Amino acid sequence: MPPKRIAFQTFGCKLNFAETSTIARQFREDGYEVVEHKEEADIYVINSCVVTANAEKKCRAAIRQAKRRNPDARVAVIGCFPQMKEDDLSGMEEVDLVIGNEEKFMLKDYLKDDLYTGACHSFVGDINKSDVFTPSWSSGDRTRSFMKIQDGCDYFCTYCTIPFARGRSRSATIADTIKTAKEIAATDMREIILTGVNIGDFGKPNEETFFDLIKELDKVDGIDRIRVSSIEPELLNEEMVMFMAASDKFLPHFHIPLQSGSDKILMSMKRKYKREVFSRRVREIKKHMPQACIAADVIIGFPGETGEDFRDTYDFLERLDISYMHVFTYSERPGTMAENMPGKLNNTEKRERSRILHELSDKKKKAFYKQHIGSSRPVLFESDNSNGYMHGFTGNYLKVKTKYRKDLVNRIVSVKLDELDEEGIFLYSIE
Repeated sequence: MPPKRIAFQTFGCKLNFAETSTIARQFREDGYEVVEHKEEADIYVINSCVVTANAEKKCRAAIRQAKRRNPDARVAVIGCFPQMKEDDLSGMEEVDLVIGNEEKFMLKDYLKDDLYTGACHSFVGDINKSDVFTPSWSSGDRTRSFMKIQDGCDYFCTYCTIPFARGRSRSATIADTIKTAKEIAATDMREIILTGVNIGDFGKPNEETFFDLIKELDKVDGIDRIRVSSIEPELLNEEMVMFMAASDKFLPHFHIPLQSGSDKILMSMKRKYKREVFSRRVREIKKHMPQACIAADVIIGFPGETGEDFRDTYDFLERLDISYMHVFTYSERPGTMAENMPGKLNNTEKRERSRILHELSDKKKKAFYKQHIGSSRPVLFESDNSNGYMHGFTGNYLKVKTKYRKDLVNRIVSVKLDELDEEGIFLYSIE
């Protein structure tokens, strides 16, 4: 009898990708054949996201597509969507299993021997009571791995559902996290990206800190590069920046959520800092790592955001020495405090503000790339082959492409950054 075919589709954050990869490895080890989600399979697993209305819409569409691909397949929806909207999912005729964020790591048990067949079965616990942390890391990319170091969030920003979907902040001990890093080091991957919901909050239950962790990770043999994913501005400090600047492993690349350049809006969002904290972090990074790439998250169209508030945000961002922005349009989510706030903006206003900030981001990104023309930087080339070209990234996240060569995959090569193509990506010519 041939092995059962199982397909995974992941939406949302890099944390979800790390967790999907870990769950998929469990099935491989148990003899399942893991296939692409566009192929016919016996089981479809959708690791979901509901952080925005659009993310939820995409998940619903994927559920229906999976059942159309194979009407006899079993469809399991796992993660944040079940945690937030268990009853909605249970009512969808295409769904066979609804499994929450803590329970998803037991998916193999729920599918074993076709125990739960027939009507939709739901396994969603109270995530707010969870103190369980399940380590995860991605292994689908031959060159780099997203390593989960933290889960949950204690912040409860007024626009955000993540604390309700992911529970309170929790993490493993440093000792256990180092064990996970060593597992990755034992593979052929060269780079780790530290990921979580709020990674700067690492270690709280164990009276350890994120700074303690990065000092220990710096000692792990077998990993060439460590990249920090999104970290809150008030949880990063100059001492950490100085440590990373002196490290041979930690890369000069920071992704820091700003959300608004207006202190009034930051207060309404219940963010834990004023904009001066953010600008201070940028100055500290550039002082110790002048070539660092700094990305900022920004939400436009938050309730009560006036034209003056938006101009404040624009002017603040224009002055900042950042490399580019991730611009998000505010999406109203049920159950959040912002849902009932006055001063809602219409879609036309939100689209225009989004366009303006995207233009500013593009301008900053082009300027950042042009700063590096003529310099040489190490590039880790990835395994993709797109129309005969492969891509890689410098430590400070400059994208470089060259004609595909198998021997370059997973190699770190010193590249002279001489020429930009029409898309603004550096070209590397191999003689």
